[in-house]
Amino acid sequence: MSKSYSEISRDGFWSNNVGLVQILGLCPLLAVSTSTVNGLGLGIATTLALVFSNLLVSLIRNLVKPEVRIPVFVMIIASVVTVIELTMNAWFHELYKILGIFVPLIVTNCALLGRAEAFAFKNSPDRAALDGLTMGLGFAAVLVLLGTVREALGSGTILAQAHMMFGELGRHLTITLIDDYHGFLLAILPPGAFIGLGLIIAVKNIIDDRNKRKAALQPKTNNSPASSENNTATA
Repeated sequence: MSKSYSEISRDGFWSNNVGLVQILGLCPLLAVSTSTVNGLGLGIATTLALVFSNLLVSLIRNLVKPEVRIPVFVMIIASVVTVIELTMNAWFHELYKILGIFVPLIVTNCALLGRAEAFAFKNSPDRAALDGLTMGLGFAAVLVLLGTVREALGSGTILAQAHMMFGELGRHLTITLIDDYHGFLLAILPPGAFIGLGLIIAVKNIIDDRNKRKAALQPKTNNSPASSENNTATA
């Protein structure tokens, strides 16, 4: 049975989030997320790659034999990522230079091949595209959140160098949290990335546990004595 659009969206954003639940794509996630702009740039690129690769895989799913599906998936993903890489190099060259090797390395992100195999190859184009969009945006949200926290702690700013994405308008978007801030070096080093991601995952798990407890208590509320008396009176 196909998932509903709401279930697909919930899985991508929260229940099956690429960065927080599947724990895929950690190399670029931890290496690039030193600032909000870096995280946003790579997040958008990954989202576009997921959407278009999922869509193309779904469109040709009835034409590809199962025996050769993996090489076909890899070729599709590599082609899509190449187009995105060339576009970034042409229109966002400064950001492209900073992200460096991690843009072409989107091809090796297990999330793209995993969604092509687990979802896009088995579902209609509209559902496949939505799955790619929500999975990508969920991953991008983790990148941006982690990048923002690391930038704030490490540099005392948010959206520094935003002009690399938004042009001259971006120069006015930078927020300075603390003047003459000397920075917290650990936040922008690799250990800070692991610690930050671990804390974000911990917060998500706490929220999930609370939601499960509320859901477990809900039937007890419905079967309370007051409800039983009301049901008896109605009968």
